[in-house]
Amino acid sequence: MLIGYARTSTVDQEAGLEAQLRDLEAVGVEKVYSEQVSSVAARLELEKALDFIREGDTLIVTKLDRLARSVKDLLGIVDRVQVKGAALKILAMDLNTQTSHGRLVLQILGAIAEFERALMLERQIEGIRRAQLLGKYRGRKPSARERKSEIAALMSAGVGATEIAQRLGIARSSVYRVTRPAEPQSQWLD
Repeated sequence: MLIGYARTSTVDQEAGLEAQLRDLEAVGVEKVYSEQVSSVAARLELEKALDFIREGDTLIVTKLDRLARSVKDLLGIVDRVQVKGAALKILAMDLNTQTSHGRLVLQILGAIAEFERALMLERQIEGIRRAQLLGKYRGRKPSARERKSEIAALMSAGVGATEIAQRLGIARSSVYRVTRPAEPQSQWLD
């Protein structure tokens, strides 16, 4: 059986998802799992697809970056597919893990994709640092500290941290951070 998986990072990428679904249908995929979620979030539909595949099945994706977030992730997915006696096919590269050549190329391309992502993150961090030096980037304004009096009032009223976080639209950890006593200065000299 041919099983397809399609993913976009955000709901704004509707055209990208439609294109993937169209490409999967064109190759005769019988069952499709699709989702609009970042690759770093839980990919529930991918998990369902990996649980569903059986011996002799082929999991098909349109592009490598729609499937895995890193080489480690990719190899884990490939391993799960192979343990079940199934194969993985990536349409954009005409790649099939049923062949030794396909497995080699997949690992090399996965390593290059991971390297490219690392370079992009390095450039992003460098851009932020430069903007900070020029005074053009200050980051997000702390929202919980500004609401310290509201948090304190709710805590005094006996409201729990989880409920406070929900009411104020902040993280529970922020509630704790704002309300914990200041840590004493070290008495030891360096």
